[in-house]
Amino acid sequence: MPNISQVAKQAGVSTATVSRVVSGSSARVSALTRARVMRAVARLGYEPNSAAQNLRTQRTGKILVTVPDISNPFFSLILRGIEDAALRAGYAVLIGDTQDEPTREERYAQMLQRKEADGLIFLGHRLPKETANRFRAAARRRAPVVNGCEFSPHLGVPSVHIDNAKAAEEAMDHLYSLGHRRVAVITGPLVSPLSRDRLRGAMAGARAANARRQLVVINGDFSIASGTTAASRLLARRPTPTAVFCFNDEMALGVLDTARRRGIRVPEDLSVVGFDDIRFARYMDPPLTTITQPMREIGEGCVRLLLEILSGRSLAPESVTLPHQLTVRSTTAPPGRPRAAVRPRA
Repeated sequence: MPNISQVAKQAGVSTATVSRVVSGSSARVSALTRARVMRAVARLGYEPNSAAQNLRTQRTGKILVTVPDISNPFFSLILRGIEDAALRAGYAVLIGDTQDEPTREERYAQMLQRKEADGLIFLGHRLPKETANRFRAAARRRAPVVNGCEFSPHLGVPSVHIDNAKAAEEAMDHLYSLGHRRVAVITGPLVSPLSRDRLRGAMAGARAANARRQLVVINGDFSIASGTTAASRLLARRPTPTAVFCFNDEMALGVLDTARRRGIRVPEDLSVVGFDDIRFARYMDPPLTTITQPMREIGEGCVRLLLEILSGRSLAPESVTLPHQLTVRSTTAPPGRPRAAVRPRA
């Protein structure tokens, strides 16, 4: 591979001049000299040493993104939004799947301390200890950390999210407006502010409909399996709920599968509402009524906030609340007359 000295000799300039031209800091270099250097670069096939440039600029050109569960399809469009926005700004993206484990979160957060990435976007609900220490050390200067999807005011971290409480209340209002009174809720892990906000909204909807005493709450973990388990418990109750609101679409998929195996018709016997509107929701059988989140926009917004911090334009944490939408499809309808379940099918 050609080196910078060979380029300098070919162009008839110093290595310092070549360095200024290829690094983009060639304000003091004439247009003629700059053109001569670039011709020598092209002729020799010279590629600048990015590691050396990073040492000089104290920038890596990389953004680290941590995801609590990379297998969850909800995160795919958020990651695409992050990737597209980062590439437009000249950054590469490093993705870490923490599997919702604090130790993994800490290990990835240490990459900032080692200057292996310029900033961190975390899509979970915890602020790793290493990152919290950096926040305290940053004092008046904002640390390059942004939270996506979740929102915890006490963390003091810029965040991009929707109004989860309001969205959950709208989902419940939809069910009550159809005439349902025996409504069940399957939550996500309540350690997450996102899940707590959705539960708060769901309970507000039940109170507004004067149906709080009939509301049944079962905890899930956002997985299809937890939706299946929760549905089995709910459908064994007497009286059986006529509607179920799940805090994500994957758990709703588990409910639909359990209902199908038990011979329970959706929506004739049971209405189901999900949350997120993952790309599979419209293709479920029947297509799923759900809360639509602007996932790509969440990712792009996280990058925008992070770039403002990296450029020194952000002086205070900014919380961005994006709009959501209740998307009504075919899994919700007015409650029908009670119908006994048949023997489960495989």
